[in-house]
Amino acid sequence: MGRPTLTTLALFAVVFAAQVTGFSYGFEATAFALALPLDHRPWTVVLSVYAHASPAHLVANAVALLVVGPLVAYQSTSIRFHLFFVVSGALAGVAQVLATVPYGSRPVLGASGAIFALFGYLLVGNRASEWALSWIPLGPLGRLILFAVLAAAVTLATAAPGVALVAHFTGFLVGVVAGRFRLLHKSRSTPAPESRVERPNR
Repeated sequence: MGRPTLTTLALFAVVFAAQVTGFSYGFEATAFALALPLDHRPWTVVLSVYAHASPAHLVANAVALLVVGPLVAYQSTSIRFHLFFVVSGALAGVAQVLATVPYGSRPVLGASGAIFALFGYLLVGNRASEWALSWIPLGPLGRLILFAVLAAAVTLATAAPGVALVAHFTGFLVGVVAGRFRLLHKSRSTPAPESRVERPNR
């Protein structure tokens, strides 16, 4: 299954146990959640990635991690996997609370942003995708737009009441960009240049 995946699942369980214990001692429900202002409880930038709102939320994210985590961990190192997971999850959470300020920003917690980043990385960070992208004459900006459209499509497919859509979008976009440059691979290769067909002189 991969040690990074198991370690991350263990962190889910430990943090959730701390949440349940804390609540029984009178901790606020948002004590583990990321909220504005960000400097009020700065540790939640990281802690919120591993915290969950309910057992069902925890199980859903654990199952999703079990699907994608081992596939990414197999081609990466433990350090890169964990750094990517927490950084992408934190970026997704921060994007969520900032983007929803005009609508009354609400606290956010959960690993779905980081898991979407793993899915994005897995989708783009493989040789089949690299070969396909090398034949698309879009250029760097065009590919970034393509990635954004893809992230939006995947995000909308998961839309439901209470779902942090901005976090999903941000996580997936971070994942596909990182996958394009194979940042998690043990031995990285430079993305293939755009393919051109040379025509013989006549």
